[in-house]
Amino acid sequence: MNTPAVKTPNAPEVVLPAANTDRSYQRLAAQVLELIGQGEFASGARLPSERALAERFDVSRTSVREAIIALELQGAVEVRGGSGIYVAQLPAIRPPVFMPQTGPGPFEVLRARCLIESEIASVAAVTRQDADLDRIFAALAAMREHMDDKLANESADRLFHLRIAEATGNSVLLQMVTALWDHARGPLWSQMEAHFHSPALRAASQEDHQRVFSALLARDAEGARVAMRAHLERVISEFAQAWR
Repeated sequence: MNTPAVKTPNAPEVVLPAANTDRSYQRLAAQVLELIGQGEFASGARLPSERALAERFDVSRTSVREAIIALELQGAVEVRGGSGIYVAQLPAIRPPVFMPQTGPGPFEVLRARCLIESEIASVAAVTRQDADLDRIFAALAAMREHMDDKLANESADRLFHLRIAEATGNSVLLQMVTALWDHARGPLWSQMEAHFHSPALRAASQEDHQRVFSALLARDAEGARVAMRAHLERVISEFAQAWR
């Protein structure tokens, strides 16, 4: 199936994925580029708020956030913390702009993780062995040890979640968590983290993880479910807050 393209006289050609795999944030990014080309959003002008864009295009505010990040990656808009989103100063003729690789955006993946990993934590609280607790705790300790090293902390964070899935004794669940975690770590996620990730967020995640571990230790299935859900919902909330 051929890939459709969106063209306007003054905007770059935007290549979108096939219709059956299109994503709302990708469609919205293309629509905003089209409006820029038509002159509705002039170079250097401030874009409407995320709320206004969400209402106009009938999409969620998180889809708007992902679309803005995608456009920022392409150099089409500039995010100015505390001020707003502005159309970049673009030349009249530009090469085609390609939307990020087809796939779910960061918020879609986080919501899936919230549902799936909450249940996994609940199961792990019942099935875990002492050796599993040792491995989970080692990952938790590594996170705390590397609180000031973002990359090392993230690696330990990933391992913490994988160790919990591993504790279920179900290899399919482990594969699912691995895929969900690794799938999210694309350009959109990295750019979003550049805006919203902070040492304070790492510290909050550490506390969240400690609560999950305590529930696992106590074989508290409901407590583990609630703690994991609260952790991932907080991350979603952090990444959806106003631009800094």
